Amino acid sequence: MNLFRKKNNKILVLILLVAALTSISWWISNLRPVSASQEKAPFVIEQGTSAKQLAKQLESSGLIREDSIFTLLCRIKGVEAKLKAGIYYFSPSMTPEQMIEKLLQGPEKDEKKITIPEGYHTSQIIDVLVKNGFGTRERFNAEMQSFTSAQYSFLNDIPNGENRLEGFLFPDTYYFSVEEGEHSIINRMLQRFSVELTTEVRTRLAEKNLSVFQWVTMGSLVEREAAKSEDRPVIAAIFEKRLQIGMPLQSCATIQYLLKENKRVLSLKDLEIDSPYNTYKHTGLPPGPIANPGRASLQAVLDHEKTEYLYFVAKSDGSHAFAKTNEEHMQNIRKYQ
Repeated sequence: MNLFRKKNNKILVLILLVAALTSISWWISNLRPVSASQEKAPFVIEQGTSAKQLAKQLESSGLIREDSIFTLLCRIKGVEAKLKAGIYYFSPSMTPEQMIEKLLQGPEKDEKKITIPEGYHTSQIIDVLVKNGFGTRERFNAEMQSFTSAQYSFLNDIPNGENRLEGFLFPDTYYFSVEEGEHSIINRMLQRFSVELTTEVRTRLAEKNLSVFQWVTMGSLVEREAAKSEDRPVIAAIFEKRLQIGMPLQSCATIQYLLKENKRVLSLKDLEIDSPYNTYKHTGLPPGPIANPGRASLQAVLDHEKTEYLYFVAKSDGSHAFAKTNEEHMQNIRKYQ
């Protein structure tokens, strides 16, 4: 009986020792940086954010390995009582302890908040940045040529020339250092776009047999055509249907892209412009995106329902009238335009 108890005690001690070593190994492993990347990104802490909420946000952003360890470290170091709202810069190469040191130092200063609206052309984005004191148009155009598919695989097939990153400068609210350069700003926007390329999105693209470039191109058409959120999935479905049957997309937005202005009603002369971007004369997608689409338009391309409609026309309030036949479509044109 005593031998049995001694044997059980040894097994229990061994189990506890293995558990302790496993816990220590887990703790040490999760105190390491996520990666060697030193690319810093702004991290915004809102007023009233708790240490637990902050830890979850850092983990979901890929900046720490385990939120529970970070939360415990914050409590040990008394961070929560000293946590100040504002902008902080973190990189995946920082350890949790280094991030906590930054938190205790307080938020960064000399930052500017810049909002890039959905549907802006790359030239419009550059205008916003330059007007806010960031770089020059010449430098932005030059830096856009430096980004390749070797850095971001989603840049495959993009055309060369001015505004070559059209479609990939993701619309969002950014916080830029007043001393931040053109290359860094463009890189931040490309990084932001990469966040949208989730596993689920890549799966849907494969199911629909779409490349990232085609997805963004179609998303840009939807963005420029649909002023109302409820119209986006329908317009996306109509474009897909036209592509499937070999019908020209007939997107006014592509003509406006060529004209570099938003004309409410296009003339017959406008529709005769000789360009591969003229989707009245050429079937298929235009050579590339015509704007920088937001998440809703990109999502509409992936997750719309099938439609019986084949035509649409804009109303004065920005919404659209849809039609199944050309006859119905002509009636809508006479009624709304």
